[in-house]
Amino acid sequence: MTDEPVLGLYVRSSTKHYAPADAEAVLAAAKQIVDAKMQRGTCFRDPKIAAEFFLAKLGGAEREVFAAVMLDSRHRLIRYTELFYGSIDGAEVHPREVVKQALRLNAAAVILAHNHPSGDPEPSAADRVVTARLKQALALVDVRVIDHVIVGGRQTVSLAERGWL
Repeated sequence: MTDEPVLGLYVRSSTKHYAPADAEAVLAAAKQIVDAKMQRGTCFRDPKIAAEFFLAKLGGAEREVFAAVMLDSRHRLIRYTELFYGSIDGAEVHPREVVKQALRLNAAAVILAHNHPSGDPEPSAADRVVTARLKQALALVDVRVIDHVIVGGRQTVSLAERGWL
């Protein structure tokens, strides 16, 4: 990314002064807006909400990030959490850690997500395998996997919408 100011956009610094925004500042401000909009209790029943949420959170990341939203029994947001970080083409995912986080937050359901820094949201065979392993591990503690959203560029793919969950 470039550090040149984005024309016409300004951000407020911690000293409450406005300055021309560079690309990083715009992304940081956008993430703050998403965080403010999607607070605890936001309902994730509509797959479009999950797609938009993860696109805002993970779109543009330069390395792979594996994340999840932990949900209550009515599919309301408990917490968004980034669980694993990888490189430009993969992240190692440990089902044990996902289960621990779901139990710690008393989640009844989860929506998994990760990005493809390549920009191609098409799920790989490895994505489908890890989704099946996570679904199986979480089912042992009565936590449902509702979806796994993959973000690539400005697009998303839902494994649930494809019938793969």
